[in-house]
Amino acid sequence: MESNAVLLESKSSPINLLNEMHQLRLLGHLCDVTVSVEYQGVRAEFVAHKAVLAATSKFFKEVFLNEKGMDGPRTNVFLNEVQVADFASFLEFVYTARVEVEEDRVQRMLEIAEKLKCLDLSETCFQLKKQMLESVLLELQNFSESQNSEEESAAQAGVLLESKAAAVAEAEQVACPPAPPDSPADRPSLGEAPETPAAKPKEKM
Repeated sequence: MESNAVLLESKSSPINLLNEMHQLRLLGHLCDVTVSVEYQGVRAEFVAHKAVLAATSKFFKEVFLNEKGMDGPRTNVFLNEVQVADFASFLEFVYTARVEVEEDRVQRMLEIAEKLKCLDLSETCFQLKKQMLESVLLELQNFSESQNSEEESAAQAGVLLESKAAAVAEAEQVACPPAPPDSPADRPSLGEAPETPAAKPKEKM
């Protein structure tokens, strides 16, 4: 009777593998490639493992698969127009799947990812640039909304001032009504001359 197959899967194995390879590179153990980087007169050399570079970079994969013979115990690869700091960050990323860089270097990391054909780093840089752009747009939107709310508050304040002024004017009219005209008896009717004192009738002699 056949037993059912079960899956044995380790969630930590990929991380442990990367960490161990990273430690081996830092110690210079089992490294079989030296990458020489030069940019504007600044030059540095990095030791690494072919398998790791080939697995993470199509550029290095093509170089290693097409090499006809080894120059010695290690293969030498020369990279021009790549800054030392950028390649160091690239190596850290391919060995640890993470690297911390300044915001203004994200574009350069994207360029080196495209140059070395490292899809994982390229996608990571692209997503980070997208988040940064969305963050900037959100800040601009919040700023615009705050400006609009300030303008609305100013407009509302103007309306309140106008209504208050109108209310004050109305209150003044109620408090001090215009003087009423004289009583009808005192007012002459239209077409009538004001009464003069009646002349006394002459007494008959």
